[in-house]
Amino acid sequence: MNWYLSKMVFQIICGDGNHAAQFDEQLRLIAARNKEEAFHKTQTLGLKEEEMFFNHELQLVQWKFVNISELYQLSDLIDGTELYSRIDEKENAELYIQMIRKKAQLIRFNNTHELLNLA
Repeated sequence: MNWYLSKMVFQIICGDGNHAAQFDEQLRLIAARNKEEAFHKTQTLGLKEEEMFFNHELQLVQWKFVNISELYQLSDLIDGTELYSRIDEKENAELYIQMIRKKAQLIRFNNTHELLNLA
């Protein structure tokens, strides 16, 4: 079993979405036999963690999984642990989402990232 560090990206939409685009980037530890399994495991986790709820102003808040933007092989750590999270506002939500989806395709179909070995 190998360990991978995966960056998951969620879009946060509040109410009718008439606000600056917000995104949450999370670094997660994933245990998998290989990169392909790590990729699919991260996607499944992201989709399972999508949620909707009402905030204190009774506005619907949606957390939508966009995709995976980075994936690196690591040394042993704890499976599924969130290492980093950042909420960011973007001027152009669609452009940002397209960039994340392109990164996910590159990760899935090419060896675009060097393996990261942390000791």
